[in-house]
Order: sequence, then structure tokens, then C-alpha cells
Amino acid sequence: MQRDNATNSKSTIHIVPKKKHRAVFIKNTSDKSFFIDNLLSGSVTGGFEVLNGLQGALFSKLTLIKLIDEESRHGQTEVTKETTQSLQSMSSGEQKKALLKHLLTTDPEYLILDNPFDNLDKDSQVQLKQLLTNIAKDIVLIQIISRKDDLLPFITNYSDLLHRELVSHSELKTIVPEESPVNFKGFIPPPLQHIEFEGDTLIELKKVNVSYNGRPILKDINWRIGKGEFWELSGNNGSGKTTILSMITGENPKGYGQDLFLFGHMKGSGESVWDIKKNIGYFTPSMTDKFTGYHSVEHMMISGILDSVGLYVQPTEAQLRLAKEWLVLIDMWKLKDKHFHDLTMGQKRLVMTTRAMIKHPLLLILDEPTAGLDDDSAALLVSLVNKIAKESNSTIVFVSHRTERELNPDFVFRLEMEDEGSIGTVQ
Repeated sequence: MQRDNATNSKSTIHIVPKKKHRAVFIKNTSDKSFFIDNLLSGSVTGGFEVLNGLQGALFSKLTLIKLIDEESRHGQTEVTKETTQSLQSMSSGEQKKALLKHLLTTDPEYLILDNPFDNLDKDSQVQLKQLLTNIAKDIVLIQIISRKDDLLPFITNYSDLLHRELVSHSELKTIVPEESPVNFKGFIPPPLQHIEFEGDTLIELKKVNVSYNGRPILKDINWRIGKGEFWELSGNNGSGKTTILSMITGENPKGYGQDLFLFGHMKGSGESVWDIKKNIGYFTPSMTDKFTGYHSVEHMMISGILDSVGLYVQPTEAQLRLAKEWLVLIDMWKLKDKHFHDLTMGQKRLVMTTRAMIKHPLLLILDEPTAGLDDDSAALLVSLVNKIAKESNSTIVFVSHRTERELNPDFVFRLEMEDEGSIGTVQ
């Protein structure tokens, strides 16, 4: 059997039945690691017995993290030996193409695709989808998937992973949904203390240009963010979204010497990073890695008031009351004493979003908050963000690679990549 990009040969070739590609739909309560381990060890059931005894490979974010760690400790690896670029410095799309090429050199008979399109822009998704379509002629693909929109079009065999139990389905529409999303009752709780701000413009970039090592990233960016507005920031991988966010939060020195105004002050006019950050509520999924202690859900909420990682002081009655109001709103008051790290991914995102909002910051930045969530959890979080936008005066910047259908921003600021740097347009 001939395979593209495969360099190793086998003395025994297993003939794998055609059209046995399968999608395994997971929820945030699914034990994905248990399923992957059993599949690779040849002990999985539920319709996957045909793969037992065959050689598999795992295409996942975890595999990439391990390879990047190996690269940092030992220098160049097998993945990057044909290029001068490190895996760490590649965009998400480039990393995934390099990983796929590397895995194919091991001559796998089946490939586990763990949410392969997460964190990819639309162009990168199209490219990866084409690569996977090509290799599907020779290799069985098992797509672990959280979002139905990501389903590879040639896969027609489906399973649900309900915790550790595999349930097969003949039709996509019979995939078991999670419990109905919570209908948020009541209004957004007010802050303990309002942040005062005079004027209508929170952030303004005027003809901002950024380059790194001679490579242009942003070109003549003009963006005014007004008080109380709801923006979506979009653009392909490498278009400069992270660069703009780091300038807005005051962390990027590229902001100095530019026409960049943050909360009424020109960048570099004597303000400290803390002066900027006190006006901002910020959440990105990687932040959850910082909370490794045994913090309760209630204490996590209160730590948002105090801008601390965890709670190390006795909370006041007012702080306890405010935390309760938010937890009641998101239907998690009954979990107030549960450890944060024991929550599902969807529950963690709800807590972290409300934690970022609990002080009603002038600017709420949500950076890829739905990445890795299943459809129901993503819809629930988007519903919460829409509610915050409707019922508060906080300005919102929501960053996402994918278009969340139910998101209701007032404006979209789109970064389009060009040779001289990305330009920005308002849509």
C-alpha cells in the first residue's frame, strides 16, 4: 500500500477496510485521555476493534507541546530538521502541517486527530482539511471533535464519548446534546465600586506600525474603541491580533513613540502598566494554567475583585455577597465549595469570564474564550458575553478564530495580511 510522505516500510501490511473513518464527538465531561490511551494500546471497543493491533499516531496539541519542549531542551528535532525555523516560532497552521508531515514518516495505519482545527484561521483550516482528505485514501482517520462545524466531510461514522462510554450513531443528527444551556435569570450584578472615566474614547490607535526583526506586522492601523462598545477582533494566524492586544494592555514596548491612546493618556506619558491594567478585565484560556492550587470556585470569583491569583485574605461580607450573585447568575452557586481545577472546561471558562467582569472594568478582553469548548458550552459562554454587553457599560473586545454564530458584536475589526503588514478594516 502506497502512502504520501511515508518513508518507512513494513514487512506485514494490514489491509484496513475503506470508509471506516470515524468521528468521536466529545463533551467537556468526556474522558478523552482514557479513550486515546485505550485506542493506542489496542484495547478499545465500541466499533473500533478493527484497529486493535494496528499502528496508530496521535495528532494533537499535546503532541506538539511535547515536541516543542524537546526542541527547547535538545535543539533541532526530527520535525524541523529540514528547515531553519523552529517549531516554537511557527504559526499554529505551520506547526500542524509540520506535525502531520512528521507523523506520516512513521507510516501509521490510523491517525487520531484531536480537534485538529482548533486555533486555526479559515485559510489554515482549508489547507489542513485538504491534506487530511488526501491521506484519508490510505490511512484510517479517527477525528475527535468538539464542534460539529469541524467535521471532516468524508466521515460518515459517528460516536459519542459519554464520559468513558462509546455510543455509536448512524446519523449525525442523533448525536446526544448536553443538557439544555442555562437560561440566565436576573441581571448582571453591579460592581462594588464603579471605575470612573471621563470621555467617550477608551482606546485609539492612529497609523500604528509594528515590525519585528525587519518583518512588518502591522501597517497604518487606525482603530477607535468607544466606551460601551462591543467589538470582535478577527484575522488570520500571524495577522497581529496578539500584538494589538499586548499594546492595549501596556505590555508591548512597541507602543512607545506611536499615536496610541489608552484610557485618555498617550502611551509613554508617565502611566505605569498597573495604571492601564486596573481598567482592564482579561481572560484567555491559558490563564487557567496559573491556578494550580486548591482554590474553591467562590474564592476564585473573589480573587477577581482583588486582582490576585487565588484568595489569601479574609473576604468581606460585600465581596462574598457579590461572588454569590454572579455564581447564582451562571447557575454555579451549588458548586461554590468545589475546587476550581475539578470543574469541566466549560465551567472553568464561565467562572473565568465572570471573574474578569466582576469589577465591571472599562475594557473586558476575552481572547479565544471558546477555543476547545464543545458546541453547547461555547453557546452558553457566548450567551453570557452577549448579556454582559447588553446590561453593562463595559467595552468588550472578543477575539476568536472562528465565527461564533450567536455572537452579537456592534462592530468587527478585521486584520488582513499584506506584504507590508496587516491592515485593519471595520466591518
